[in-house]
Amino acid sequence: MPRIAIPQLDPDPRSSFPDPARAEHPDGLLAWGGDLSPTRLVNAYRSGIFPWFNDSSEILWWSPEPRAVMIPNGWHLPRRLRRTLRQGAYRISVNDRFSEVIDGCAAERDRPQDEAGGTWITSDMKAAYRRLHGMGLAHSVEVLSPEGELIGGLYGVALGRIFFAESKFHRARDASKIALAVLMRILETEDFLLADCQLWNPHLETLGVRLLSFEQFRQVLKAGIEVGSTESNWPRAPNEARLKAW
Repeated sequence: MPRIAIPQLDPDPRSSFPDPARAEHPDGLLAWGGDLSPTRLVNAYRSGIFPWFNDSSEILWWSPEPRAVMIPNGWHLPRRLRRTLRQGAYRISVNDRFSEVIDGCAAERDRPQDEAGGTWITSDMKAAYRRLHGMGLAHSVEVLSPEGELIGGLYGVALGRIFFAESKFHRARDASKIALAVLMRILETEDFLLADCQLWNPHLETLGVRLLSFEQFRQVLKAGIEVGSTESNWPRAPNEARLKAW
């Protein structure tokens, strides 16, 4: 295979990304460099691009094809998980413990058995997404024990009617699956078009993940995110009773 030249991003965070439709790298590596400023990150997500790197590398930007997504009114809730949800031996909160959730996700991916080979949620990544959370752009779903201990959760970025899921973790059985089920209920209730899951994996397939070509994905982004806006359909106060109606 011939060597592929990956372009370096312009230092200006407002500069454009390369067109993902023209990416030559087989895994969707699109560019390197730049920064993790809110402006750069929002522009990346608008274009279907996300950062993924580790402490020993430059910032790397990706847009894989096909794209794994979940449709709010078309995902699958396994029977055993439905029973777990109906038993209700947990508590749910939203956006209350964002920093703890991102720390939990980073710690889980640091485990030696992690197939990804360690965390990509570096200290710089944590700081970047905490800034987005402070701006009302990044959100978390938290799963708590009856005593209030954080046992699982997920976080991601909401723009328009698109949610870009970044990572999840669990410290108790099914806790991350519960967080994902709650997320999908929120997205369904608030008329989101899809949750971007980035890459396919067997766990997501059991929940009804779908694969889109990049052109299909681009069309959904265009329909779901208003040009020039950072507003989203994410609710200010999700309906707790609705989230527990399984």
